[in-house]
Amino acid sequence: MIYLSLFYEFFKTGLFAIGGGMATVPFLYNLADKTGWFTASELTDMIAVSESTPGSIGINMACYVGFTSAGIFGSLIAAAGLVMPSLIIILIIAGFLEKFRTNNYVEYCFYGIRPASTGLIASSAALILSETVLNLELFKQKAGITEIADFKLIALAAVVFALMKLKWTKKLHPIVFIAFSALVGIVFKLGGA
Repeated sequence: MIYLSLFYEFFKTGLFAIGGGMATVPFLYNLADKTGWFTASELTDMIAVSESTPGSIGINMACYVGFTSAGIFGSLIAAAGLVMPSLIIILIIAGFLEKFRTNNYVEYCFYGIRPASTGLIASSAALILSETVLNLELFKQKAGITEIADFKLIALAAVVFALMKLKWTKKLHPIVFIAFSALVGIVFKLGGA
């Protein structure tokens, strides 16, 4: 039964998460509340690991959830559920590609989907910020700004962003910045941050 649930939930996510892997995050956040397969905190960890490992973020997260819920076969089922809608749609469109290419209605549909996709990605950013950098529970209790925001993480983000814009670091591979951030995160955790 867990396999069917994994396939169904990730099929829905794959069907409606237009805009890439980050567009799946709001669906996964909802899935965490609905199923209890993982927590919102574990979701932020999944995002961090998925962003820093090869492959699509959506597939990486589907594999993680599937594996933690039902082992290796669960991982395969969740990944299959996520990619199945895209595969079906691509096969259907491939048959009609020439006809669809110049169809104004198809163009209008894609024009309308862009803002929704942008909204999903913006929602992902807001969810990640609220889980990692800002403590919204303390905000609701009207706590001070030093308790609400994690200034070490904000400073780390600012430093990495500034380093990425410097002339001599622009040519560095993104893995250098990911490794640097991971190392600083380890230091923060070991230092009791």
